[in-house]
Amino acid sequence: MNQAFDATARGLRTFVSDVVDGFFEITHNSFALLGLATVFAVLALAARPDLRQTGEEQLMGWLQSRKPAPEATDLEPTAIERTTAASPHVLPKQQAAVAYWLSKKYRVAAEPLSALVAEAFELGKKTKLDPTLILAIMAVESSFNPFAQSQVGAQGLMQVMTRVHGEKYESAGGTLTAFDPVTNMRVGVKVLQECIARAGSLEGGLRYYVGAANLADDGGYASKVLAEHERLRQVAAGRTPAATPPTLRANPVQVVAPPAPKRTEPDPQVALLGDS
Repeated sequence: MNQAFDATARGLRTFVSDVVDGFFEITHNSFALLGLATVFAVLALAARPDLRQTGEEQLMGWLQSRKPAPEATDLEPTAIERTTAASPHVLPKQQAAVAYWLSKKYRVAAEPLSALVAEAFELGKKTKLDPTLILAIMAVESSFNPFAQSQVGAQGLMQVMTRVHGEKYESAGGTLTAFDPVTNMRVGVKVLQECIARAGSLEGGLRYYVGAANLADDGGYASKVLAEHERLRQVAAGRTPAATPPTLRANPVQVVAPPAPKRTEPDPQVALLGDS
């Protein structure tokens, strides 16, 4: 009887051992086959980019089909048509560098800045003005806030005197378009061209633009614009603009700088009204 039990136990141990060994053997071979299949698949995709692209498209299609339906909202599907923004990745390298630099300095999203930079470069081609000058004026005037307004009514990115140059907005739909970034840029560039033509020089034109043509001092406005213009030119050229060294004062007593001149009557943009 004991011999029968021993024989049965040995048989069971042998059976279990064979099953375990077989399982490990099959698993080992399966992993080996899976590894080989993966290697062959990688080699095939590397040799045939068209297969890789087809596979990616099929995978994206499958993922899109598994994506849940968007939640119902009151948003309009055409809102993207009113959005002033663009991906900086689609810009030329020179323009993308300017957009990223301005985004970091003025803490404004790179996407709307990309649209403004692209428009500035397009306007520069049409008007023969340096696009970095246009961007420098926007930086000094509004820090890229399209809804900015001064105490005397200068509005938008380039702080155009809307009540003076209302006729320049008529073709766009009226003076409320002063708060549309692209429209404000286009009108602002027209005003800038008139100021430069009236003064006969860039620096003189900037003094007209800020309303200091008849004043002894423009409060440093032209210098600020030209300095920012130079920094942006360096960025566009692929160079890192030099940091402005701090001004050291020998006298520890605080000195209050005079405020920049305000656009008051008679304003340069008022003076140009008769020329428009």
